Amino acid sequence: MTTRFPLDPPRDCPRCPRLVAFREAARAAEPTWHNAPVASFGPAGARLLIVGLAPGLRGANRTGRPFTGDYAGDLLYETLVDFGFARGTYRADPADGLELLDAAITNAVRCVPPENKPTGPEIAACRPFFEATLAAREGTRALVALGRIAHDQVLRTLALPVTRFPFGHGAVHDLAPARAFRLYDSYHCSRYNTNTGRLTREMFRAVFARIADDLAAA
Repeated sequence: MTTRFPLDPPRDCPRCPRLVAFREAARAAEPTWHNAPVASFGPAGARLLIVGLAPGLRGANRTGRPFTGDYAGDLLYETLVDFGFARGTYRADPADGLELLDAAITNAVRCVPPENKPTGPEIAACRPFFEATLAAREGTRALVALGRIAHDQVLRTLALPVTRFPFGHGAVHDLAPARAFRLYDSYHCSRYNTNTGRLTREMFRAVFARIADDLAAA
């Protein structure tokens, strides 16, 4: 019998022992934080799906909303507002009233990993939830992978060879006929990448400018 997975893991998901232990330690240290798998954010019918790596310890793991509470969210949500994929003012708080428009956000791994580095088995263990998320979003026409782990998670979920679609910032991959959407690659909008100059604000915005143009022409 095939196991049917929900779109999001349960609050006390037991699939990854290391992540469970890290989550329990965070709950003991900061009992008012979310400290649980972080659900996807955005309307079910959105044409754009953004895939991050995993919740940040003091970001989404604290607030319970993807990319909310750390620098990566500052850059991501500012960009989404500027290109019409979000409406409102981002205040790093799930109660800020920010609304996503024709866009949704999820993560390749739903629980916070130590040092922001999930292991291969942990990424694979979370894949069924990512697969369920993709399957439920039949209207997706553009998918942004923020970093190589997100990129590879998308391809492996769709049983596509990673070597055929190499990751590269600004790269665009047509995944038809496996799925009727394009995969857009970007370096992750982390503070580390922006501080080191690997990713500039202009480089990041260029990815979303391309997506906005492609969706408008569709």
